[in-house]
Amino acid sequence: MEEGNGPLPSEPPPLPYSLRTRKKAIAIFWTIFVIDTLGQPLILYWTLWYLTDLSHNLVFSIVTACLGGVSVFEYFYRLYNLFRKGSRARPLNAKKSRLDFFHWNFTIVWLFLAVELIVGSVPAEPFVRLIAMVLPTVMFYFGIVHLSLDILRMAGFKAPFRISSTPKGSAMPTALYALIEDVVAVDGGGGQIYRYALRTRYLSSPYFRRMLFEMNCFWSGGSIIFAAAITAVIFTVSEPVAFTLGWTLPFAWAGVWTLITIPWVQSDLRREKKAWAENRGQGGILWVDDIAAPTARTRFASVQDRFTPWTRDKQSAPSTPSADGVDGLSHSPGVTANVTDSVSHDLENMPDSVDSMHEEKKVGDLEAK
Repeated sequence: MEEGNGPLPSEPPPLPYSLRTRKKAIAIFWTIFVIDTLGQPLILYWTLWYLTDLSHNLVFSIVTACLGGVSVFEYFYRLYNLFRKGSRARPLNAKKSRLDFFHWNFTIVWLFLAVELIVGSVPAEPFVRLIAMVLPTVMFYFGIVHLSLDILRMAGFKAPFRISSTPKGSAMPTALYALIEDVVAVDGGGGQIYRYALRTRYLSSPYFRRMLFEMNCFWSGGSIIFAAAITAVIFTVSEPVAFTLGWTLPFAWAGVWTLITIPWVQSDLRREKKAWAENRGQGGILWVDDIAAPTARTRFASVQDRFTPWTRDKQSAPSTPSADGVDGLSHSPGVTANVTDSVSHDLENMPDSVDSMHEEKKVGDLEAK
């Protein structure tokens, strides 16, 4: 994957992963997860609190001890997959001791939750409202982290450290890209083959990057807003209602957001494919995370125009990338130097990672494409 290495394909680079073939596994996982994270704490709370003579402290000791079994298993399962010898799940070119970005956040948020649960359940009369804040805390954390990353991205900051497969010093990746890469590669079994394919798609398609940026703002912004609303409810209503709503409302919000996201993404992927075929989704610098790269209008922008026509900008069709990979800037030495530096950061050592996978036929097929 080098700059200017031949004509671009007629379609965006494919992603070798399908959710359709994994529907059963996904359904089983989420069923167990919902039972463990939603059903179990509510059932234990209402039955032990109102139908037994156990002390309130003991009730919540039992509730918190039984909480998060699936998440704990998933944490150590991911840790094993990332650390084991010959792992094909860890980020591209990452050392054995390097965790991916999602696992670092997974660790930090669990530390926050552990403090909340311990402080809330230790007193003789537990802080029920604090224990009800477990899921809103997760919403706050990931919402703030993901939104902050994209704000830094738009401000032009570079990655201060490796963010999964994005090398230090590269353009700050949109947070949703890192999340998808890590979850599909490790939890979904896509491995480094998927990490490489996703990075190829991400660097080659400005439309894809714009879609992920907008989707990240939708989820992270919504997460923060609704976490704040749920927090207000928790500290307003009675404790039994607060505990119930604190564990149920986040799932309700996630369900609604998912129902909105599915057709949105499907529509945008069709638009990306059409734009690519018309050569309108390939503006900017080839194989570089060019934040300012022009692209076709996304679905979000189209919907926004309907409600706020006064904010509509005149859109010119993105120009075709030039042969040297710099669109309309090839005569500027300073810009060319910056582009070369950006390319070296974005693709740093990536060929080494691919070479290390040559023994696997799937990778060979992927590179041939």
